[in-house]
Amino acid sequence: MPTPEQRLLDSWQHNAQAWIDAVRSGAIESRRQVTDQAILLAILGRQPERVLDLGCGEGWLLRALDDRGIEAVGVDGDRALVEAARAGGSAEVHLASYAQLADAQVDVGKGYGLVCANFALLQQDIIPLLAAMNALLVPGGALVIQTLHPWSVAGGDYQDGWREESFAGFAGDWQVMPWYFRTLSSWLNALDMAGLRLVGLQEPQHPQSSVPQSLLLVAERP
Repeated sequence: MPTPEQRLLDSWQHNAQAWIDAVRSGAIESRRQVTDQAILLAILGRQPERVLDLGCGEGWLLRALDDRGIEAVGVDGDRALVEAARAGGSAEVHLASYAQLADAQVDVGKGYGLVCANFALLQQDIIPLLAAMNALLVPGGALVIQTLHPWSVAGGDYQDGWREESFAGFAGDWQVMPWYFRTLSSWLNALDMAGLRLVGLQEPQHPQSSVPQSLLLVAERP
């Protein structure tokens, strides 16, 4: 029987085109109204010269950073998404699984002022990957993570564990995607165990909503 991690990878292979269509058409309201701008502003506020977009998907953030004169390199584990990012104009996009990145099996460069992961950390064991990303940063460089806000999506079950996203209400052909829910303390512990120091925490929120749309963490390499 496939592990949740394998099912996660399989779901991205199935959902790649539907995801590309959803992102490029602006179909995801929370991204359009709040979270896309939140991650972009968090990155620009650090004024990095060079950024690695971990789990870059179809490359919208790579293009946004390039438009602002920032060298942006992408990496993703799904071939269709990597090809879409390249076709969209991103000059350097690598195909690599998170396991390969954690074990330094794929060279994505180093000396980054910032590594970002925008709704891209969905597996259970993220500490080796975070430690590998830490090693790619210049001293004082930052890791910026945006993820689902644990208090907003807990649904009365506030403990680490696998959940499922059905993509109900989304147009297109979607396969159910498993993803790993972690509490706020679990996120902070993972950063600490990867050798990163939390320096900022934001809860991007739409002015007409009573709950935050995401959790945004900024951690530095000491």
